[in-house]
Amino acid sequence: MPWLAATALLHSAIVTEKRGALGTWTVFLGLIAFSLSMLGTFLTRSGVLTSVHAFAVDPKRGAILLGCLAVAAGTAFALFAWRAPQMKGGGLFAPISREGALVLNNLFLSACTATVLLGTYYPEIREAITGQPISVGPPFYAITFGPLMAVTLLIVPVGPLLAWKRGDLVGALQRLWVAGAIALVSGIAVIALVQPRKALVAVGVVLGAWVMCGAVAELLDRVRAGKGSSGETVRRLKGLPRGAWGTTLAHFGVGLFLVGACIEPSWRTENAQVLAPGQSLSIAGYQVKLDKVSTFDGPNYSAERAVIEASKDGRPACAGQPEKRVFADAGGQSTSHVMLCLQGLSDLYIVLGDQRVLTTGAQGWLVTAHWNPWARLIWLGPLLMALGGLISLSDRRLRFALPKAARAPAGALAPEPAE
Repeated sequence: MPWLAATALLHSAIVTEKRGALGTWTVFLGLIAFSLSMLGTFLTRSGVLTSVHAFAVDPKRGAILLGCLAVAAGTAFALFAWRAPQMKGGGLFAPISREGALVLNNLFLSACTATVLLGTYYPEIREAITGQPISVGPPFYAITFGPLMAVTLLIVPVGPLLAWKRGDLVGALQRLWVAGAIALVSGIAVIALVQPRKALVAVGVVLGAWVMCGAVAELLDRVRAGKGSSGETVRRLKGLPRGAWGTTLAHFGVGLFLVGACIEPSWRTENAQVLAPGQSLSIAGYQVKLDKVSTFDGPNYSAERAVIEASKDGRPACAGQPEKRVFADAGGQSTSHVMLCLQGLSDLYIVLGDQRVLTTGAQGWLVTAHWNPWARLIWLGPLLMALGGLISLSDRRLRFALPKAARAPAGALAPEPAE
């Protein structure tokens, strides 16, 4: 929720900076993003929600955090309600313009945020009122959040190609026809080549490719690639402000993340077998062989360590030593140190489990292997988004809201210091 609200805030701030419009809305989004950050802190530390992301159960601490949230958010919104009527409006703009696209982006991101907020808190509110527990799972978000975000992603490549105040939608779409064609071909390739066929995943890949290709198309349009000499194009590339490079990287990262987030959960596979030393299991064309298992004592735990080798087509792919640790002082609590084998954009993830007895009477261990296709994109996409943000922040225009200082002509006298 804070991430979605902050993304809306960032795009709203662009309109405020360039055109002086949406000032009140920008301030409101800033308060919303901050309040949701505090709300997330309350959720993960109070024990209100039971989740792998809720790492503390302390009602007393939760009450303190809720009080801090009430004071901070309540004071901020009260001040906003008092001063907002005095804020001046900005310049006018047509619905089809860059400002209009950013406003539409804000509306859909705000709706997505509200959807997640509703899905998170509705079960708690309903249980508090009726005493009947209810869970909200993936189907709710698939039919609410999914369509809203899909429309948002469709808008992303179009907005930067529209002019301020009044834009040409047809002209912007004409400049994106190559991006659209590549996106459609990508979706068709997923349907035709990947088994089993999944139409919704193909739609997600189309949207991801559309956003990535649109980001590149917008960058090429900025430097008028193909409309002049290559030297002129390179000169324009070197002269682009860092904010433009940051926008391109951030939008490209969004598309990259979307492709990985669609493909990885849809075609991941898992195979778990009890193996004795020397035996192996198969997963996604790989042979995972358990060589041996040894025991050792750590500082405050006892552990079993396996030596596992993975091969494909008879050639070694990777090797590792996953462990299973048991902490006697913590009531026998156990943790696993997994073996992570990076194979291009994909992951081979292997976990050593409990000791078992095979049907032959031999000792074996439960070995679970996970194949996560294109999982690297899920991490690479956000890294590009963060890099885009850092590059944008390094732009002097954005840090100081001032143009680059002009150099004094040669021989000019420096101004005398004020008395």
